[in-house]
Amino acid sequence: MASSGWTRQQSLVAFSLYGRLPFGRFHMRNPEIIQYANLIGRTPSALAMKLSNIASLDPAITSTGRSGLSGASSADKAMWQEMQQDWAAFSIAMAQAEQELCATSLPTAIDGPSNRTTSKITEVKVRIGQQFFRDAVLSAYNQRCCISGLANTKLLVASHIVPWREDEHNRLNPHNGLALSALHDKAFDLGVITIDEDYRVVVSSQNTDTNDLFFNTAIASFHGRPIALPEKFYPAAQFLAFHREHIFQRT
Repeated sequence: MASSGWTRQQSLVAFSLYGRLPFGRFHMRNPEIIQYANLIGRTPSALAMKLSNIASLDPAITSTGRSGLSGASSADKAMWQEMQQDWAAFSIAMAQAEQELCATSLPTAIDGPSNRTTSKITEVKVRIGQQFFRDAVLSAYNQRCCISGLANTKLLVASHIVPWREDEHNRLNPHNGLALSALHDKAFDLGVITIDEDYRVVVSSQNTDTNDLFFNTAIASFHGRPIALPEKFYPAAQFLAFHREHIFQRT
């Protein structure tokens, strides 16, 4: 196992794992950490420590009293800022690092043969970015809908707070995401529900129908209830404010 300083590629793999693993699984016995540690030439304990160092840079972690570890390097801090500034480019960089160091089966069109069209390369990049966004958002909420608690991942959506079409820069920013059931994702997308400043569900009065038992049970009953907050990548206040102002169906 390597004992020298972390390379950029190794660190990118660590950041990728940070994005898709829940905070409580940052330990050396985690099979995924063991697998990736072997692939990048680090010990499981070193990789787990790296993830905890990255966590010390995340305000969503530190604001709750969990500090991770205090050994984040200047390179870690620089990469954290790089990630925050351009989620799309950073997600591609992480995918490339996994492809190069981990011999994964990621598509080769990122830097593939010259005869591939630009549109095909763009399509692959978008797909990789969308997968990163989904993994990061769902892991932050421990694979559960933050409104209903639904834990069937086949029925969960990494929902954009500010719609994809409205903000190109934050399309892949996990702070612009909520883990929602497919039903609540649709209700949120249509503005039937929103989240207030105190992270409570608000149901639009435009959609109240006392005769609709299913709607009242599955949606209206959550009015005023707090959402389950994520372990990392807190939903940004400015994104939620945009949703309340521009998407939510006001009375």
